[in-house]
Amino acid sequence: PIAVDNQEALERLGSLADAFLLHDRPIRTRCDDSVVAAFQGDVLLLRRSRGYAPYPVEVPWEGRSILAGGPELKNTFCLTQGANAFISHHIGDMENYETLASFEDGIVHFEKLFRVQPELLAYDLHPDYLATRYIHDRAEREQLPLVGVQHHHAHVAACMAENALPPDAQVMGLSFDGTGYGQDGAIWGGEVLVGGYADVERVAHLQYVPLPGGDAAIRAPWRTALAWLWQAGLDWADDLPPVKESHEEQRQILLSQLEQGLNAPPTSSMGRLFDAVAALIGVRQRVNYEAQAAMELEALVEHAEDGVYPMTFDGEIINPTQMFLALIEDQRASVPVGVMAARFHNTIAALSIEICGQIRQSRGVNDVVLSGGVWQNLSLLEKCVTLLREQGHTVWIHRLVPPNDGGISLGQAAVAGVRDQLGLLD
Repeated sequence: PIAVDNQEALERLGSLADAFLLHDRPIRTRCDDSVVAAFQGDVLLLRRSRGYAPYPVEVPWEGRSILAGGPELKNTFCLTQGANAFISHHIGDMENYETLASFEDGIVHFEKLFRVQPELLAYDLHPDYLATRYIHDRAEREQLPLVGVQHHHAHVAACMAENALPPDAQVMGLSFDGTGYGQDGAIWGGEVLVGGYADVERVAHLQYVPLPGGDAAIRAPWRTALAWLWQAGLDWADDLPPVKESHEEQRQILLSQLEQGLNAPPTSSMGRLFDAVAALIGVRQRVNYEAQAAMELEALVEHAEDGVYPMTFDGEIINPTQMFLALIEDQRASVPVGVMAARFHNTIAALSIEICGQIRQSRGVNDVVLSGGVWQNLSLLEKCVTLLREQGHTVWIHRLVPPNDGGISLGQAAVAGVRDQLGLLD
């Protein structure tokens, strides 16, 4: 958390700052800067904090006051009162005691500020999240009802809520992100969901691939690239950038992990697919911050390029094997990196349009919700929104809360609120 106390600032930042301007008036609440991007004449929020929080989002239901604890990364919490949802300032990644303390202090402050006492609590299904533990502990302490909400369902519900879609609305949600706890215990992130606030069905997803080393693979995209090649039955040829980046001993250990399933949880993450492609075409093999590989891949896109790689979809599983074959062929033919980056983005866009068309035909749902951190990619977002609208779909995107995990708490509150309104809680 950012430093707000004089002594804390002196201790934590003394080795970094040449001088301090201190004050005897205390700061009550930490509030990071907001971050936005321009998109189609409006803003796309990447971090909703100073200047936006705690201005309420008006939601399409009313009922008991809800406290939603939010996710582990980019945490915000959400407190509702009537038709108003008060989403907190950016709390950050809930990975240490200091952030947990900031989270708990923020909740106390909001409850006092808005004179709200929660009557219903909502949480992410991941059992080890600190925010989830806080909600469970509080429910037990205060004897309050609980609603667990799957991560990607919360993404879709957040976008529905900020766009004021009614409680009975039915949509198809393309929930693409890096990491979210799935109902089967796997790491989800390339999900196609159909349904609404109360419930969704997972109708399609990106093929599972082992993530060797878990978080280590997130920090080293070359590991994810090799995992995808192994999954596709493709050789780790010496001329491929992720092979050049690694040592023989590292690859042998990684191969053993993949073959035996040791510390290699399965994932359907679209974010990890972007990482793998970035590594495979030589953009980035190791990252210093979250989504660095995907961001650099997007920055290289040659916008005039309209080529598309093959990618198969059997009605349930998205299989990128053919795309990897084509990428390797292009890489060996010295096709410019910007062209390969553009073709990959075009492929994900074309695939998204194909899936939505099939769902509309089979289920009669026309509204499409785009949510999850991958949709911070403006090149992909622009392509998909344009193509979907050309196909006659009604497209809903984020404007009031971030598409990333900063909007999850609103989605949790939306699911809990509508389920409560419809009498679906135990």
